[in-house]
Amino acid sequence: MAVAGTFAVRVMVTDVWDQVVLSVAATTTVAEVKREALARALKRTGMRLDSYIVKFRGAPVLDESVTLAKLGAGANAPFIVLPVLRQPVR
Repeated sequence: MAVAGTFAVRVMVTDVWDQVVLSVAATTTVAEVKREALARALKRTGMRLDSYIVKFRGAPVLDESVTLAKLGAGANAPFIVLPVLRQPVR
């Protein structure tokens, strides 16, 4: 899926338990990945992005302004987008 400097990453959005595949460049920021994944998975825009965190390789990405190249994410890299506050289970 690589076209002219882009590659695919996989993003699991836990609110809907759906995986989104995004075509990104190495200069794409984690914040852009989060915004696009939430918009595609939840089928809406304008949600509060600060209510969600991004995890890469099991660890939260604390600085979402970092690029995918600086993060070390390559083709087919897995990300998880989940709510900051855990949902209660009944």
